This record gives sequence, structure tokens and C-alpha cells, in this order.
Amino acid sequence: MSHILLVDDDTELTELLEEFLRGEGFDVTVANDGGRGLELARSQPFDALVLDVMLPIHNGFDVLRKLREDAANPGHSLPVVMLTAKGDTVDRIVGLEMGADDYLPKPCNPRELAARLRAILRRGRTEAGSTEDNLSSGPLRLLPREHQCLWDNRGVNLTGAEFSVLKVLVEHAGEVVSKEVLTEQALGRKLMPYDRSIDVHVSNIRKKLAEQGASRELIINIRGAGYMLTGSLG
Repeated sequence: MSHILLVDDDTELTELLEEFLRGEGFDVTVANDGGRGLELARSQPFDALVLDVMLPIHNGFDVLRKLREDAANPGHSLPVVMLTAKGDTVDRIVGLEMGADDYLPKPCNPRELAARLRAILRRGRTEAGSTEDNLSSGPLRLLPREHQCLWDNRGVNLTGAEFSVLKVLVEHAGEVVSKEVLTEQALGRKLMPYDRSIDVHVSNIRKKLAEQGASRELIINIRGAGYMLTGSLG
């Protein structure tokens, strides 16, 4: 049974989501402020975190930043679904830039949240139990079983979603991959209207690879068509 940490100060919503998720076979722990949520995420192993943006003590962005910057805590690589205000594109983009794997606008549909969580967990299990061979393109290497990315033998710290997006691009190196295909194959869901998730994940990947010496032209955007992994090495 997958163990989900749900952090939201809306007690009515958390009760609704907790009841629904338990009925869907998840084990759920609830925290109603960012301080308690951060404490739990740092001290206990969870399979995924559902994190609201607007929280007392520490807001959701602070919680996410603190988790991602401390590699020693159990929550460092925890998959995160952010809950954002409906129509607040800025919060969605900021959350993804800070390392969230996905987002849902509030008020969220419990069934959609369960589907997003299953997609994230399925991706993690697939990578953990992968029998796939390692992938490479020039100095770039992906080790699916170890969930490792290397550029010129230097480690690149990617989130689960970023790793999955890059894996699809490497598998189709030299080909344009549409955002629809990337969303379905990497994130395990359909592309939604005004969905910037893939754009932000690719931007994060470019930045992290560039920090290790890769060219920002390694992944290019073909306007109106998608993204392509090129042979531009730096």
C-alpha cells in the first residue's frame, strides 16, 4: 500500500481527500501546516507528497525548497504534486521550477488526484524495477535502474518527472517529440489546455545539464511541434 503525505490547512478538503484516497487503496497521513508537513517528510518514508501552496508556518514553496536542498533527508527525492489556486499559472510554474513533479488546481477532483498519484508511483516503480539498458547520447548517460543521469561522468540531480522527460528525449534523439507524447509517456497523463509542465521540466533539465557543462542547445524547442535532443554537446 502506497503511503501518501497530504499537507493542506483546509481540514474539510483533507478529510474528503483522505477518505477518498483510502478508499482507493492508499495509506494517508495528514498535516495541516507546513511546519508539521516538513517535519513528517523529513523523518518518515513516504511514496508521494500532496502539497498545498498556501500553508501556515511554512508555505508550500518553502517546504518544497527545504526538501529538495537537503539531500540527506528522506524527502529529498519524494515525488510531489502541488495543489495550486485555480487559474494561478505563476504558482504552477514556480512549483515545477522548484522541483515539483506535477500540479492540480484547487478545488481538485479527488479522482484526478488519485490518477496523478498512480501515474507518479507507477513511473517510480517502473524505474526501480527496470531491466532496460543504459541510454547514452554523447557525454549524456541515463541509468534507469539506478535513476541516475550523468553528463561527462558527473552526476545530474533530476526529479522523477525530469528524468522521465529526458529519457523519452534520449530514446528519440534527433527526432522531434511533441508535448502530447512527452506528457503521456513521461508524466503518464494527457496534455491539458494551457499546460506548461513539459516546458518547465525541459527548462529545469537544460539548466541542470548546463551546470555540468552541457550546451543549452542540447535540447531545442521546435515551435509548434515539440522538443528535440540534438547532438550539440557544448
